[in-house]
Amino acid sequence: MLDSRSSHILALGSVAVSLTVLALKGAAWYMTGSVALYSDAMESFVNVAGAVLAWIAIRIAERPADSNHPFGHHKAENFSAIAEGSLIIVAAILILQEAVWALQAPGSLEEFDPVGLAVNAVAMVINLAWARVLITAGKRRRSPALGANGRHLMTDVWTSAGVLGGLGVALLTGWAFLDPLIAMLVAVNIVREGWHVVFDSAGDLMDSAARAEDRRVIETAVRNSSGGALQIHDLRTRRAGRSIFIEFHLVVDRDMSVGDAHDICDAIEDAIEDEIPGARTIIHVEPDDMLKAKGIHPV
Repeated sequence: MLDSRSSHILALGSVAVSLTVLALKGAAWYMTGSVALYSDAMESFVNVAGAVLAWIAIRIAERPADSNHPFGHHKAENFSAIAEGSLIIVAAILILQEAVWALQAPGSLEEFDPVGLAVNAVAMVINLAWARVLITAGKRRRSPALGANGRHLMTDVWTSAGVLGGLGVALLTGWAFLDPLIAMLVAVNIVREGWHVVFDSAGDLMDSAARAEDRRVIETAVRNSSGGALQIHDLRTRRAGRSIFIEFHLVVDRDMSVGDAHDICDAIEDAIEDEIPGARTIIHVEPDDMLKAKGIHPV
C-alpha cells in the first residue's frame, strides 16, 4: 500500500514539475522568438500530457483483480507509455514542420533576449533532477509508466542542452539559420525516443519475456529454494505492466506426499516474492516416472 501511494505521489509530482517546466520554456520562447526554443517548449507540452496519462494509468493498474480482469489491471501502464510515445512522435512532426518553414526564411537574432536562454537552462536543471528520480523509481517499482516518463524527461534534458549550446553558437556567429536547423535535429531526436518508448511497451502487451536480469534472479531464487525436488524445466515468464508472471514444471519423487511437494512450492514462491515483489508464480508438479517414461532422467 505504501509503495502504491508513493507511486501516486510521484505521478502527481510529474504533473506539477511538467507544468512548471512548460511555463518556464514557454516564457523563454516568448522572450526570444526562437524556433529551437519553441521545439523545446512543445516537447514539454507533451511531457504534461504524458504525466497526466501516467498518473491515470498508475491508478488503474493498482486496482485489484476482478471477475472481468482476473489477472489484474497491470497493463494499463503499458497503454499509458504507448500513448506518451505516440504523443512524442506527433510533437516531433509539428516541430519539424515549424522548423522547415523557418529554415526557408530564417529570422533575425537582433531582438533575441539572452535572458531567455537562462530561463530555459533553469527548466533543464529541474527536468534533469526529476528525470533521475523517475528513472530510479521506475526501475525499483518495475513501472513502465514512471520509467517512460523519466526517459522522456531525460531526452528533454539532452534536447535542451543541445538547443542552448546551438543557440549560443548562433548568437556568437550571427548565423540565424542555426536556429531552425537545431529545431530539426531536436525533432529527429524526439522521434527516436518516441519510437523506443512505444516499442518497449508494445513488447509487454505482447507478453514478452522478463528481462535478462530478472530471469537470472528468478532462476537463482528457484534453484536455491527447491531443495527436495529433482528437476525444474519449462521455465517461462511474461511481463504485464510492473508485474512478472512465472510458470514452470517441478519434478519430484513419485512417492513424495502432496503436503511435502506443496511445502517445496511454497518455499519457491516465497523466495521469488522476496526478490521480485508482486510476481505471480504458477508451479506444475510432476512425478519423476513421467519423465523416465519419456527417456529423461531427472538429476
